[in-house]
Formats: sequence, structure tokens, C-alpha cells
Amino acid sequence: MRPHGVLLGEDRQPAEKPLRNIDFTSWQSLLATLLGLVLVTLLGVGIRLVMMVTIQQRRERMNRQINERLRTLIAAYKTLGGSFTGNLMVDPRHLRDLREAPGGATGTVDLSEQSERGRRIRDTVEAALADILLLGTEEHVRLAEHAARELVAGRQVPTQPLVVSLRDFIRHALDLDPIPAGLAIPVQGPSRQLGSGRGKGESGGGGAGKGGGGGMGLGAGMGMGGGLGTGHSHEDDTPDHHG
Repeated sequence: MRPHGVLLGEDRQPAEKPLRNIDFTSWQSLLATLLGLVLVTLLGVGIRLVMMVTIQQRRERMNRQINERLRTLIAAYKTLGGSFTGNLMVDPRHLRDLREAPGGATGTVDLSEQSERGRRIRDTVEAALADILLLGTEEHVRLAEHAARELVAGRQVPTQPLVVSLRDFIRHALDLDPIPAGLAIPVQGPSRQLGSGRGKGESGGGGAGKGGGGGMGLGAGMGMGGGLGTGHSHEDDTPDHHG
């Protein structure tokens, strides 16, 4: 017989069993395994779809913001730098300033087309500066803030520095090549706004003239028709009288 210690040592050795990940012994175990794989696959696909939809929505929102920002800044660039000739400074004077000017002391205020155009340019430039303060970069905001303070102080403001900054930013945002350094681009200023008040007045006057002419023609026609009718009835009465 073997010693008791040896028997105990032999009993402590673990029995080796084969490791099996998928059980093919019965259709129940096979079905459970397949269902587990399907659930894991569906869970992974669902998480991936949720992440893709979230990323897509965030990207679309960023694209809308970038497009709106570029659209606004491009409009501001056209307003601030749409002219190359003429007066390229923004005149901040209002109508009350013109009345208080030495030329307006006698009660005659400069309401010419040039002064009206200057006030329209000032209004559009102020609106463009407000848009730049809202959607511009740090450099744009600093330049727009300086221009706004100059306008409030009553001093004429050049828009060339802000125009150059906007132009460089827009070309970089659209992935365009930078402007060649050798080009001598003229100084740009605010675009000249064309008013429509005078044209409306002229068209209104023309309409009134047409209406008056039509009324006169109608009245004259009725008068002539009445006169012809009266003369005809008089001629018809004359033979009957002689008869």
C-alpha cells in the first residue's frame, strides 16, 4: 500500500477539462449563443449609429453657423469697401448737425443729393459695424469698435483697415489663395447708396399727370358728345317746324 501522504498529494492534483466557448451539444445552447451574439452586434451597431447621428448634427450646426457668419461678413465687406473712387470717408453728421452748421444759420439746410447720400452711407456703415461687432473675430471687433467710437465723436472714419482685415479672413475661410503681395489695390471705401425717394416722387407725379390727362380727355369727350347730340336734335326739329 502507498503512504497516506502520497495519496493525499495525488488527490490534490486538479482534473484537466477541455475549455469550450460555444456549446454545440444541444440546439438550446446553440440558440442561446447565437442570440447573445446578435444582441452584442445590435448593441454595437446602435451605439455607432447614435454617435454618427450626434456628430452629423453637430457638424451641420457648425456649418450653418459658419455659413451665416460668412454671409454676414461678406455683406459687411461689400458695404465698407464697395467704392474705389470719390469720398472714401464716412461722414458722421446728422441732419441736426447740418442745421447747426454755419451754413445753416440762415435757416437754409443742405438737403442736396450729396448730403442725402452721405447720410445713407453713414446709416449702412453703422449697420455693418454692428454686424461685425456681433460675428467678427477679435481683430474685426477691435477695428469696428474704434470706427464706432470715431463716428460717435463726430470725426470722419476711413474703413480701409477693416476692409483689408475682412478680405483676408474671408479668403482664408473659403480656402482661397492669398492676394499676391505685388498688387497695388486702391484704397477702398464705403459703397455709394442710391436713393429711391426721388424716383418715386417723379413716378407719382407722372401718375398724377396721366390721371389728370385721362380725366380731362374723358370730360372733353363727354362735352363734345353732348354738344353733337344737342345740335342733331335741333336740326331734326327745324324741318318739322316748317312742315
